[in-house]
Amino acid sequence: MSNRLWAPWRSAYVSKPKSRGCVFCRISRENNDKKNHIIARSEYCFTVLNTFPYNNGHLMVIPFRHIASPVKLSAKEYTDMVESLNKMIVLYEKILHPHGFNIGMNIGSAAGAGIAQHLHMHLVPRWKGDVNFMPVIAETKVIPQGLDELYQLLTKKKHHEKI
Repeated sequence: MSNRLWAPWRSAYVSKPKSRGCVFCRISRENNDKKNHIIARSEYCFTVLNTFPYNNGHLMVIPFRHIASPVKLSAKEYTDMVESLNKMIVLYEKILHPHGFNIGMNIGSAAGAGIAQHLHMHLVPRWKGDVNFMPVIAETKVIPQGLDELYQLLTKKKHHEKI
C-alpha cells in the first residue's frame, strides 16, 4: 500500500521562498490579515488559523511580543491572551458547534513547539466521532475545510457582534 494523499494545493507553499526570521512576528506586522488568516487582534496579541492544523478550526493565540515562555508575559499580556482565547471559544461554539476543545502550549522544541522561540497557545475544536480510520490505517489526518473558507466564516461581522 502506498502512503500518498494527493494535495496539489500545497505546491504553492512548498515552492515559495522560505522567509527569514519569525513567521509570527512577520505576519503580525503585515497589513494583510485575510492572506495570513488572522481572525482577530487585541492590544497584546493576535489570533490566527494554524496553517498546519491538527483538526478543522485549529487556531493559535499569539502575543505580539517575541518571547518564548509564558513566565515572561506581563499580567496584561497574559490576561489579554486568555480573554482572546475565551472569545474564540464563544465564536466557535456559535459557528462551528464543537463538542469540546483541546487547549495548550508547547514550551520549547523538546515539548513539541514547532516555533519554540515565539510563544503561542493552541485551541483545537473537537467533535464526537471526529476521528476516523485515516489516522489509524493511513497515518493521515483529514481536514474537511479549507483555511480561506473557514476564515470567511469566522470573520463575518454578524458573528462578532455579541462576543
